[in-house]
Amino acid sequence: MKTVPLTKVTIVSESLLKDEIIAMIRKRGATGFTLTKVEGEGSRGVRASDWEGRNIQIETLVSSETAQGILQDLSTEYFESYAVIAWLSEVQVLRGEKFVRTGE
Repeated sequence: MKTVPLTKVTIVSESLLKDEIIAMIRKRGATGFTLTKVEGEGSRGVRASDWEGRNIQIETLVSSETAQGILQDLSTEYFESYAVIAWLSEVQVLRGEKFVRTGE
C-alpha cells in the first residue's frame, strides 16, 4: 500500500461564502472538495441565524504549495470582514494522484 503526502485544508465559513470559496480553491488548483453543514461555538460565542443558515466546512486535499496559496487568499479576501477560520493538516493519502493536477 503506497500513500502520498498531501495537505488537507479545512475551512469553516459563513454559508453565504460557499460559492466564492469553492471557486477560489478550484482556481488555486484543487481537484475536488467535501462540503458539510456545521454548527459550533467559538471565541465570539454561538453564531446562528435562521436567515443565514448553518456554517459550512469545506475540506480539500492539495499539495503544500497549493494549501499555502489557499490560506493566503482566504486571509486577504475574508478574514477581516467575515466569520472564517482555516487550518492545515498533513495527511497520507491512497490514490494521491487523483488530488494533484498534472504539473503541480
